[in-house]
Amino acid sequence: MSDESLLDERDPAYVAKVMPMIKLAMKGYFRSEVRGMDNVPDGGALMVGNHSGGLYAMDVPIIAVAFADAFGPERPLYTLAHDMLFTGLAGPIFRKLGFVPADRESAHEVLASGAVTIVFPGGDYDTFRPTLKANVIDFEGRKGYVRSALAAGVPIVPVVSIGGQEQQFHLTRGQWLGRLSPLRKVMRTDLLPITFGFPFGLTAAGVGNIPLPTKIVTQVLEPIDPAALSAELGSDPDVDVIAAIDEIVRARMQEALDQLARDRRFPVLG
Repeated sequence: MSDESLLDERDPAYVAKVMPMIKLAMKGYFRSEVRGMDNVPDGGALMVGNHSGGLYAMDVPIIAVAFADAFGPERPLYTLAHDMLFTGLAGPIFRKLGFVPADRESAHEVLASGAVTIVFPGGDYDTFRPTLKANVIDFEGRKGYVRSALAAGVPIVPVVSIGGQEQQFHLTRGQWLGRLSPLRKVMRTDLLPITFGFPFGLTAAGVGNIPLPTKIVTQVLEPIDPAALSAELGSDPDVDVIAAIDEIVRARMQEALDQLARDRRFPVLG
């Protein structure tokens, strides 16, 4: 795939066509609520979020609906995604919706074009975190998003959500099981999560269970300028500076997530 086709495969007309259906599902079933979308600045920006819901993570469609409502389907929103999404018949559909491979080259090309991109640095490690740690920001030490934002000269827009991890009860990421799994290389993950849900109870990764209609609330925070932070912390984006910026981003996200947790009255009900 060429760099040009990477951007051109997103189809605004297709996005406009399917967005009402996605909105109906997100608003109707998950009662999604997104606050602060006006914090997304003009031009390129890297939205960085926590990832929730296991196999049924709804972060992207919920944010995509709110983004389209705020800015229209013509304004590009790209999602850095796992390679598995581009295989089979679903691949062309995801490309039309603005999904691109989650690598540094794709991120830089999209951000340099002036588009908004969203990434979930924690990936599967984050989305399968145990329910008892549902409200903890944990990217497993991944900081590449900071380098991508610095390289493209764009702000980081932190995004936090609550409720998605209540779709099922996540017991363990199953890291030791994942390392023994024959599907490890095919699925490109070291995890084999164990979850409990409806109707089949205990399952691997929640396969076959139906996600509960939990209320999901998302908060878009004020943008952070990593270049300004880099200048304050040190002139070169070395390892220590990258780590310091990542710590600032995660701290702001954790503070916002803690507030959402305090405001949440009941699990699932919201």
